[in-house]
Amino acid sequence: MEELTPGTLIAVFEEMFGPLVFWAMALTAIAITLAYLYVLIRDHSVSWRKFLLAQLSMPVGFVGAIWFVQRVTNSTMADLGGPVDWLLVLGIGLMGAIGLAILVYTLQSLIWRPRRASAAADAQA
Repeated sequence: MEELTPGTLIAVFEEMFGPLVFWAMALTAIAITLAYLYVLIRDHSVSWRKFLLAQLSMPVGFVGAIWFVQRVTNSTMADLGGPVDWLLVLGIGLMGAIGLAILVYTLQSLIWRPRRASAAADAQA
């Protein structure tokens, strides 16, 4: 692995997780991202109450991502060798925390529309 290209990264992740799990994760991440962008465009603003509730879910996402990677790759914390391994685990945890926060915010926004948008929709109907 002399060059770090997108193709190389895809091959490594497919080897680590298996093609089915990797592509399922990639498609899920794309779907959540598109839904999040839809919510931001639709609402024209960020709801800070929903944002706070989404941030409260971050520790669950942090632990869940690490647990998921350990289960899928059949490894444990005892397999961590050096500082790079620990940085990778922290990175996995951070990505899981941010991902779950985005998911929670998006779900809240899709389920409970902002009052301003609901009132405007009712007035048009």
